[in-house]
Amino acid sequence: MTRAMTRPPRDTSRATRKAGPLLCAIAMTLTWSSAQTQQQAQTITPNFKDADLALVVQAVQSITGKTFIIDPRVRAQVTILSSTPMSADAFYDAFLSVLQVHDFVAVPSGNVVKIVPAQNSRWMPGNDLPNQVSPSSDEIVTQVIQVKNINAANLVPALRPLLPQGAHFVAHQSSNTLIISDRAANVNRMIRIIQRIDQAGDEEVEIIRLENASAAEIVRVVNTLYTAAGPQQEGGVAATKVVADDRTNSVLLSGEKNRRLQLRALIAHLDTPLESGGDTQVRYLRYADAEQLAGKLKEQITGIMQATPGAPPVPGGGGSGAAEKGITIWSDTQNNALIVTAPPKIMRSIMSVVDKLDIRRPQVLIEAILVEISTTKASELGVNWAIGNTDSDSTVPIGTWNQPVGNASIGSIAAAIDNPELLATTGLPTGLTLGAGRFLDNGTNFAVILRALRGDGSSNILQTPSITTLDNEEAEIKVAQEVPFVTGQYSSTGTGGNNGSVNPFQTIQREEVGTILKITPQINEGDAVTLKIEQESSDLAPSATASSGAVDLITNKRTINTKVMVEDGGVIVLGGLIRDAAIENESRVPVLGAIPIIGELFKTRSGSKEKRNLMVFIRPTILRDGVKAAIETNAKYNVMRNQQLQRRGGKVNLLPGERQPLLPPIEELSRYADPTAGATPPAADTDETLIQPPVQTAPLPAQPVPETAPPPPNP
Repeated sequence: MTRAMTRPPRDTSRATRKAGPLLCAIAMTLTWSSAQTQQQAQTITPNFKDADLALVVQAVQSITGKTFIIDPRVRAQVTILSSTPMSADAFYDAFLSVLQVHDFVAVPSGNVVKIVPAQNSRWMPGNDLPNQVSPSSDEIVTQVIQVKNINAANLVPALRPLLPQGAHFVAHQSSNTLIISDRAANVNRMIRIIQRIDQAGDEEVEIIRLENASAAEIVRVVNTLYTAAGPQQEGGVAATKVVADDRTNSVLLSGEKNRRLQLRALIAHLDTPLESGGDTQVRYLRYADAEQLAGKLKEQITGIMQATPGAPPVPGGGGSGAAEKGITIWSDTQNNALIVTAPPKIMRSIMSVVDKLDIRRPQVLIEAILVEISTTKASELGVNWAIGNTDSDSTVPIGTWNQPVGNASIGSIAAAIDNPELLATTGLPTGLTLGAGRFLDNGTNFAVILRALRGDGSSNILQTPSITTLDNEEAEIKVAQEVPFVTGQYSSTGTGGNNGSVNPFQTIQREEVGTILKITPQINEGDAVTLKIEQESSDLAPSATASSGAVDLITNKRTINTKVMVEDGGVIVLGGLIRDAAIENESRVPVLGAIPIIGELFKTRSGSKEKRNLMVFIRPTILRDGVKAAIETNAKYNVMRNQQLQRRGGKVNLLPGERQPLLPPIEELSRYADPTAGATPPAADTDETLIQPPVQTAPLPAQPVPETAPPPPNP
């Protein structure tokens, strides 16, 4: 069996596609030769599409007659399409543009043109100083450019971004020249740019006389600005210089004309007078104290001068060092103003400090509550007796039991009865005193006294002192009496003086008894307040404590010294005391005092019971502005006025037609009678406050004003 052998059909389209560029090149060559033979114009219409670069080089070689050497790394598929005929020179320029697109370059070397990658072109010979090369050509050329007026090295960083990565662009500083190697079109463009920049400068010197600013300060600012902006010119080319002449307060400029014009405009802008004029300013303070602030500013300036290297010493540690620098600060207390003389830099620093210190300081309203409840009971019971014999010459009694009961005994009572002057000063003893006895000229006499004393006392004290002070300022409120206390006495007689006697006298010292509150608030960040508190509350003890044996008045004194932190509007307890004491005393004769019934004649008894509860609370309220202060003030004002309104209906008993004294309505006195008008009312406080809100009571009816009454106060 014979199988028919068949050959697969040939892919004629692929063969045609590969041979197309070569056939096209041959056709162009024949067309050019035919046209040359026929002495017609040399024109070519290229039509290359995805052709190998080597085939295009062959076509260019056949048209231009040039010899090409292709680097093995030169490979690419190129496309050249044109709808119009091109001359041989135009076709060669188009070929160079194709090489540039694919990052290749054609480097002439004698009669040979080398086609290499663009990054290798700088190491191969090219056209040096190519006057014959077209300015728009893409040939690689090397050009040396002489720079005459400016520093060539300063042009490299400015112009290098304008060249491709493969271009070579350096400066030769000793000759102040630029060397550039790139395509002719780029080199020609860079030459034009450099010619515009390399212009002759005007080296005249200008003198600028300053009217307001300091020449040294202006030069320092300008040099700092342009030193930070970049280095000055070098390489023999004059740079712009700015120098200060302190004697004439002038600035000297030298350099290029346009640069001098720029600096002259800058100096003119800086040489402007201060808003308040000159180096001396008068600053009127709104809240701070000028005298205190002036002292603090002097200390600050003195510290700055001492810390500054090269500053003159400060004799005696005072402010003379600042004066040597031309800085003076003093205060005018009448106008509450600061007068400052200083250079502009120091002046700005001082005014910056004043701006931050001369602010409205918040205030703090401190309300304290002192609650004390106490109960005291005391009792004493005892018998005093004495037995004596009047028949004997001795005045000493046979027997006695003399024990004071309630600061009185049978001896003190007998002495007071025998001495009328002493009885007038001391008086009879308090309490119940029962006596019996026998007083005859002969025989045995006796005297018996029974004394009983009971004292009860109770107190319920509530004190709510309040005070308002500035932040970090100590405030003191004192509500007290000056009570006299006997500190010494003299009553003996002598032989000198008037009629041989000395007048008796007593020394008395007055002490404050009452409520004294010293407090220093410090407002912390947020709403917390730190309070430094010294609280003292004292009063005279009730008469029930007279049995304690004190020879003068007894004072109860409670003091608290502490430092606490509490939130705005909060209440904190500072301290307290709870005391419950029972004391029993018994004085008796041994053995005899223990006999039932009869032993009562030989003893005295006393007992006391005391209960005391004391608590101290504090509440601060921050008053950050006038509105908050007006709210608190109006509340307390209305509390007092409401109490006056409720007192007997405003009438005076037994004086018809007369009225009780009454505070005028707050609306007539304060411009902030309604501080919350037009503002959002504060949130209601759910906690029980120390100060009750004012009672909304109806005002009293209008009453006739007597003709002699003074006019109402102006609001």
